[in-house]
Amino acid sequence: MTARSEAFRRVIERARAARGVALMGVCNVTPDSFSDGGRHFDARAARDRVDELLAEGADVVDVGGESTRPGAPAVPAAEQIARVLEVVRHAVRRGACVSLDTTSAQVAAACLDAGACAVNDVSCLRDEALAGVVAASGAALVLMHARGTQEQMRGFSQYPDAAYDDVVRDVLGEWERAAGRAVAAGVPRTALLMDPGLGFAKNARHSAELLARASELVRAVDVPVLVGASRKSFLAAAVDEAASPSERIGASIAAALHAVRAGVAVLRVHDVRATRQAIDLAGHLAGLEGGP
Repeated sequence: MTARSEAFRRVIERARAARGVALMGVCNVTPDSFSDGGRHFDARAARDRVDELLAEGADVVDVGGESTRPGAPAVPAAEQIARVLEVVRHAVRRGACVSLDTTSAQVAAACLDAGACAVNDVSCLRDEALAGVVAASGAALVLMHARGTQEQMRGFSQYPDAAYDDVVRDVLGEWERAAGRAVAAGVPRTALLMDPGLGFAKNARHSAELLARASELVRAVDVPVLVGASRKSFLAAAVDEAASPSERIGASIAAALHAVRAGVAVLRVHDVRATRQAIDLAGHLAGLEGGP
């Protein structure tokens, strides 16, 4: 394991020792984010968001300059860099552990040069050049399961049930093939994290089943598992409520608590303080069970 991926892993391990899981806070520097509608698109607002995430207890700050909602258009690398580079630099100056949410090798290279220590790839390594950039920098690589591009992806509820035989087995198999390509490009297996990609090329039932069976994912891979359920539409479907993303915080916290119990290493969340409080209280109560 190389220096940056080691630093990333140490951050995760310290957080897990303290509360059982690491919290990756989301900073979307986009005008069309599904979760916040572009609230942090302005450079100052994005820097303030970084500060907010750190104040709330985020262990990792995940910065992205391209929306990953279904149907979102691709954003050229130069535009992504213009959106996120100064935000990444600000976060690094603040002492944050920074991951970059991108599928672009060019964007990754610029931000790794600025001090990011991980790349969060939501494409399941569609472009193997990205793995080469990560390998050269010694960074960590989050590989998220997905099929197709965001532009091609239909709404979460429209994905056919028959697209997967056994969703856990199929996702693991496709993820392992992507992991093999990353290792072949020079990324050590120890620098990888696995994300099952809730909501990506999956309908609500697929995503809920992956979350419910998260412990199987944890047992099946020898790398940390990251889950991003926060504010996603499948949560509203599970509770039969057509809530907007910002109204799904309760369901998001319930999903987070389940993932922690399943042994997930990292949670990617929008509401860091609320999630941290819930996890910390659950741990405190567990320690009190049985009395003196």
